[in-house]
This record gives sequence, structure tokens and C-alpha cells, in this order.
Amino acid sequence: MCLVANSFTPVKGEVYLGNEATEAKLKSLSESGRLEQYRILHFATHGALSGQVRGSVEPGLILTPPTTATQVDDGYLSSSEISGFKLNADWVVLSACNTAGGDASNSEAFSGLARAFFYAGARALLVSHWPVRSDAAVAITTGAIDAMMSHPDIGRAEGLRRSLSALIAKGGDYAHPSAWAPFVLVGNGSP
Repeated sequence: MCLVANSFTPVKGEVYLGNEATEAKLKSLSESGRLEQYRILHFATHGALSGQVRGSVEPGLILTPPTTATQVDDGYLSSSEISGFKLNADWVVLSACNTAGGDASNSEAFSGLARAFFYAGARALLVSHWPVRSDAAVAITTGAIDAMMSHPDIGRAEGLRRSLSALIAKGGDYAHPSAWAPFVLVGNGSP
């Protein structure tokens, strides 16, 4: 996460790690209107498909759990909670497993977390179709951002393409589609 945050230089944003990366914090940022001010949101966490987390039938993101779970913060940010956020983001990056998955095992792709973020106000998403390798996710995300920062005239799709090409060119395990192919860009990002 810090590598991704550092790739945004000279622009600096806010980074929430560990005990600050909570469901309660995100809900507070949304309710106060601060979350709506962010143009790019990046989540480097674990994503779950519906039914993978005990007690929830919805897909979601696993965040830092509180000492004692409450109705407001149980450590699991479900798709219905996300859809209630107030966003105005050009791009939401979900560096987590299965973030393009559906609401249920027999549902359409992009009907879970992706749809929730679009309902909340995101215009473009970087999501994954299956479990991802952490090292590949970091390389792809930082590579796309570096390409866009170095060449402001290119968009997210070209930045992602350049990042994927660079990862494949490294060879070895990185050249295998299991490392780079889960990631897809959806939406256009225009206000």
C-alpha cells in the first residue's frame, strides 16, 4: 500500500493502514463528505465473494476488525454498505481477490462489489476476476500509476496496458496469465 501511495508523487493523499483501515473510518469519511472529495481510492485488502465470510451473504472487503464487533463496524465492508457511500471518484482500485465477482455463484460478473462502487459514485474501477498475487497486484497498480504520472496524456486503460506489458516482459511467473490476467478496468472515469 505504501508503494502505491508513494507512486502518486508529487501528489500526496491520505493513507489509512492497520488500526486506521476500518469500516467505521470509511463510514465516517463518507458521512462527513470527505470521502466524496477523493478522486482516487485504493483498497489493498482481501476481497470476499458472497458466502465466503461467515454471517454475510454479500461480497465485501475485509478491513481491520474492531476489538468488539458492532452493527456499525464488524470489520467486513459489505457491498450494500459500500453502495450507501457518497463517492465522486474518478477511479477506485480494488487490489484484492475476486472484486469483479458477482453477488452470488450464479450471478453476472460486476454485480457485486463493482456495482456497489458504481452505485456509490465511482466512475471507473480496477477489479480482479479471481484470486490475485500480492506482488503482481502491487507491480500492476504502481506500474499503471507510474505510467499515467510520467505521461499525463494517457488514460487509465493505456496506463494499465503498459503496466501489464512490463510485468509480462519480466518473464518467469509474471508472464503467466495467472499473475496479470485477473485485472480489468471497467467504466470510463469521466465526470
